[in-house]
Amino acid sequence: MKLSAPIRTLTAAALVTSGLLAMPAATAAPTAEPAAAAPDIPVADVKAHLGELQSIAEANGGNRAHGRPGYKASIDYLKGKLDAAGFTTSVKEFNSGGATGYNLVADWPGGDEGQVLMAGAHLDSVSSGPGINDNGSGSAAVLETALAVSREQLKPAKHLRFAWWGAEEQGLVGSRNYVNSLPDADRSKISGYLNFDMIGSPNPGYFVYDDDPAIEKVFKDYFAGLDVPTEIETEGDGRSDHASFLDAGIPVGGLFTGAGNTMSSEQAQKWGGTAGESFDRCYHSACDTTENINDTALDRNSDAIAHAIWQLSS
Repeated sequence: MKLSAPIRTLTAAALVTSGLLAMPAATAAPTAEPAAAAPDIPVADVKAHLGELQSIAEANGGNRAHGRPGYKASIDYLKGKLDAAGFTTSVKEFNSGGATGYNLVADWPGGDEGQVLMAGAHLDSVSSGPGINDNGSGSAAVLETALAVSREQLKPAKHLRFAWWGAEEQGLVGSRNYVNSLPDADRSKISGYLNFDMIGSPNPGYFVYDDDPAIEKVFKDYFAGLDVPTEIETEGDGRSDHASFLDAGIPVGGLFTGAGNTMSSEQAQKWGGTAGESFDRCYHSACDTTENINDTALDRNSDAIAHAIWQLSS
């Protein structure tokens, strides 16, 4: 049988040109998944912890100071909550002023242990009062954020570690002891430390640490989303536990609502506070009780803590 035309071999390009073969769709470059949104931290739950810390102080001479029974009882309360939530906890002892001090450290299982994100607060009060704003507020908010990590069964890319420091009021003793006792290899694994010391001041400002630009941006962007203006924290600069980490070359950040300094008229207009009064009129005083808390500031800052943990650990 005679063919009327010679057989031709068609290339893939020819087949596409002829319409016999479809052009494959371009493969999109992979994109990183956005970090999951942090859950709301119920301010009522944070305040419940503050109520417990107040009760502990009342049952132990009116304070939760280093070397006093109220401080150890505070450690035991937090440790019980964290153990029940699935954290691996450890209590690390140190000595200061002839008294035994305690740091509580809680690790959440999983995440890259070569990249550790830490959040912490000092748990001790001064001897003159129960220390509910200073610093039950930061301690309770960090605790409730840790419990939210457990409730959500968060699976962060980085390893999460929470800590509560002793003897901060004696000169950052607990946090310095912790950082200085870490082997160099372990210290180098800490990618960031977030500090929360006084976040419920009754005449609150909204201050953000400016020690690390990336961490600072996370907090400032969060408050900008609430239409709450912020200022750079200067009153307590170097006076809280972040200094122990900063001095070791670890990136730090944090939040603060003000202590004994006076709110200016410009700040009062910005934040709706009272000009000419201290941010915390009960700073280091017996009246630093559960009545010495601004619920709105405590709520906003607690949610900001969770937001930063979720973002920076992803």
